[in-house]
Amino acid sequence: MFVQKSFASGDHDGKGKLYLVATPIGNMDDMTIRAIRVLQEVDIIAAEDTRQTRKLLNHFEIGTRLISYHEHNKAASGPEIIRLLKIGKSIALVSDAGLPAISDPGQELVRDAVDESIPVIPVPGANAGLSALIASGLSTDRFLFRGFLPRDNKERRKELERLRSYPETLIFYEAPHRIIKTLAEIREVLGERKVALGRELTKRYEEFVRGEIMEVLDFLNEQEEIRGEFTVIVEGNEGEQGAGQLEQWWQGLDIVSHVDVYIEKGLTKKEALKQTAEERGLPKREVYNAYHQKEK
Repeated sequence: MFVQKSFASGDHDGKGKLYLVATPIGNMDDMTIRAIRVLQEVDIIAAEDTRQTRKLLNHFEIGTRLISYHEHNKAASGPEIIRLLKIGKSIALVSDAGLPAISDPGQELVRDAVDESIPVIPVPGANAGLSALIASGLSTDRFLFRGFLPRDNKERRKELERLRSYPETLIFYEAPHRIIKTLAEIREVLGERKVALGRELTKRYEEFVRGEIMEVLDFLNEQEEIRGEFTVIVEGNEGEQGAGQLEQWWQGLDIVSHVDVYIEKGLTKKEALKQTAEERGLPKREVYNAYHQKEK
């Protein structure tokens, strides 16, 4: 167990601190006073893209040493950052925009720091997912952040099928060249729902598009060019009515037939068993045993 008292006196056994510093998602004015101070005071700043972060540092006249930490070098740079923290260096981790460790490799660095009992201190600020959610007009009582869906077609569909029954408002990120395809697939798997797209959040051309998925798709298809990163907010499953619609297709099937449907759709046996168990609300072992009785 590791109990962290972030601002208590003491040297934490000589170890440094890892600061997770939020950066603007578009508008430089969203940089907090605290974030500027931390970036000025730490020994090192670890950045997802040093060129992007250098622009930020120059804007606020911050001269702190900058190093690279991203998806393609994390296996080498991660252990080195941990080594520096263990000898007492203070390090700030930043992503290109928003909160580090959200949809970027920072989560592994945080995990490794915690494993070494190194204090990890959040410096909050702008976040695209929550900014779009609160302006979406959809429920904010309960929500689920999913970020980017898998690129692989089968894995993406499998993930959407898993999310289909969730009552929580769903939050996705998507690139402009994939937004139409992704929305169409969300509609196909989840059904027609209310949706809100947030584009170019906090920037000069900030735009929100709200409506039924089909309406939003029609709007996007009419655009000559689609630009800017999207945050996609999707209405959750609407209670008993939605759950009833979800169950209709397999209600008349036994467990074996239910599993076979998914295998015919291209899922592996293991994936089909898991999906069937989730939809029926049964333990995976029970579905496994029932299915394998047919092979005896």
